[in-house]
Amino acid sequence: MIDKVGRIDISFNAVGIPNTRLQGVPLVELEVEQFSLPIATYTRSYFLTARLAARRMVEKRSGVIMTVTSIPSRTGIPLMGGVAPAMSAVEALTRDLSAELAPQGIRVVGLRPQGMPDSGTIKEVFGLHAKAYGISWEQFQEMIASRTHGRRLTTLAEMANMAVFMASDGASAMTGTIVNLSLGSLDD
Repeated sequence: MIDKVGRIDISFNAVGIPNTRLQGVPLVELEVEQFSLPIATYTRSYFLTARLAARRMVEKRSGVIMTVTSIPSRTGIPLMGGVAPAMSAVEALTRDLSAELAPQGIRVVGLRPQGMPDSGTIKEVFGLHAKAYGISWEQFQEMIASRTHGRRLTTLAEMANMAVFMASDGASAMTGTIVNLSLGSLDD
């Protein structure tokens, strides 16, 4: 595809790991392999994708690399397993890539949404947590939403709209930062 188009302008990486034991299990009961899997998977995927895109973007001295994390990157949440350290590592990678690539005309930004119940993997994740708490999926979703100022969760459309803006020239001054889409549940 690159040979046909000739360039990469935007790299958007959002990884989801299907799981049944990565979350919803207390850390003291979690196997080391299950703890390590999200850390290795997320950081490797984001690194490899960004590296490949950046190599092409450097040639044109322009481009935007976007990562997607989640609020456990910044706050302690029970039963997250290795996902929280993985998200923190991805945010650090986002900042480091920006520091190296911005002088070459490439912006690197992250998006940090809150929940997104209409995304492909969140029902499974919410289900694991709901089961651990002994409540329904809907009750768990309401519990998470109650932590936001608007008492709701970010939608996939809202994140997509922010991604479009972040990729545009309108956000040209933004690099090395993570856009907080937590609806106020995190202070930035």
